Amino acid sequence: MNSLVIRQLLVDLNTPFALRWNGGDAFTSAFMNALSLSFPAGEQFFLDSVRDGLKQLPEGQQALFKEEVKGFIGQEATHRRLHALYNRHLTDQGMVNHWEQRALKRIAILKEMDIRHSVAATAANEHYTAVFAHWLLSNEWFFNNAEPRLKTLWLWHASEESEHRCTAFDMYQALGGNEEWRLRWMRRVTWFFLTDLLRQTVNNLWHDGSLFKLSTWSSAWRHLFAKGGLFRESFGLWRDYFKPGFHPSQHPDQLSQQWLQLHADAYSPVAQAA
Repeated sequence: MNSLVIRQLLVDLNTPFALRWNGGDAFTSAFMNALSLSFPAGEQFFLDSVRDGLKQLPEGQQALFKEEVKGFIGQEATHRRLHALYNRHLTDQGMVNHWEQRALKRIAILKEMDIRHSVAATAANEHYTAVFAHWLLSNEWFFNNAEPRLKTLWLWHASEESEHRCTAFDMYQALGGNEEWRLRWMRRVTWFFLTDLLRQTVNNLWHDGSLFKLSTWSSAWRHLFAKGGLFRESFGLWRDYFKPGFHPSQHPDQLSQQWLQLHADAYSPVAQAA
């Protein structure tokens, strides 16, 4: 089992920031803001799923997972709280969180199903966040001219997502989840995640007044699909999830641990699993 540290991020998120906080770039700011808008509901679902999954395990297995789950819940709860503060500044500037509304409807349906469906969906989403985290940590140039507070927030969040990338996956296996459900939920999550991300980003750009500007979509192409772009560089890591015998630990975690070690002054450890 993994040892997960719960950290308090030492960053001021009470002070407002500009919508185009990432060096004035409308697209990358709107894209990251869209992701943030999804987090409070999403992170709550993830921690609920893993916590409820733990309760379904036999007592002996619960003991094996208990401390790791405690760390996972602590990290995700912290992410949820900080992104709620972040999102308040977005909504104060006219952004509308459509993604959360759609996600909550799907979550309500999942909560009526076998807990393994929720844990499988969580594992799939955690794979997405870990893959994206790896790209961000490998390409810090993305934040070269960003608001320093938000650069720290995103890279800290990315590091913790990479750190706990195995928890939901291992929980799903411990609950007896099969490969068919695991892969089916990754396909569903892929559809929902990408379409929700696109819709929320477009909506953000609409409210920002930059949706129909050539510079907006030039930035989108450069950051997502050109050489070194997120989707182009991350496709292989995403696809690995469908390989027989895949486990998240097969993907590297050195960059997240390196960032956490080099930026220890950005956070204060709250608790650590034994």
